[in-house]
Amino acid sequence: MADLAKLDFAALDITGKNYLTWVLDTKIHLEAANLGDTIKEESSSSSQDRAKAMIFIRHHLDKALKSEYLTVEDPLALWNDLRSRYNHQTTVILPRARYDWTHLRIQDFKSVAEYNSALLRITSQMKLCGDTITEETLLEKIFSTFYASNMVLQQ
Repeated sequence: MADLAKLDFAALDITGKNYLTWVLDTKIHLEAANLGDTIKEESSSSSQDRAKAMIFIRHHLDKALKSEYLTVEDPLALWNDLRSRYNHQTTVILPRARYDWTHLRIQDFKSVAEYNSALLRITSQMKLCGDTITEETLLEKIFSTFYASNMVLQQ
């Protein structure tokens, strides 16, 4: 019985601080279960599929959120309600990620691994918010943060 209560990923917090990752995880899991159409406009999914999707989504909500959206029975309606409530996170996260991107310098880190980790964290936040980071942009950022003594490596 304990396995029934186990979550596949973190539940959506009532503050919405994990909304962007929750959306991504939920979409992936619904697609894997062939339930991705249930959260899309003009869906022709069956009532059984919508019920399965609703169970899955509600299972991954904070208890307080479950009680707030207790009367919502359609997964698309719940999806849209949550989007309108929490999608503002992109306006908070994206400017911070862009600031971090602009001020990222390799000399601020003890190792290349730490720099690389920070670089990948920032780019994933930007991608999650809808920004596109091309490989060319990424390489240019890496090269531009080298020490002046390593310019030969850059070229």
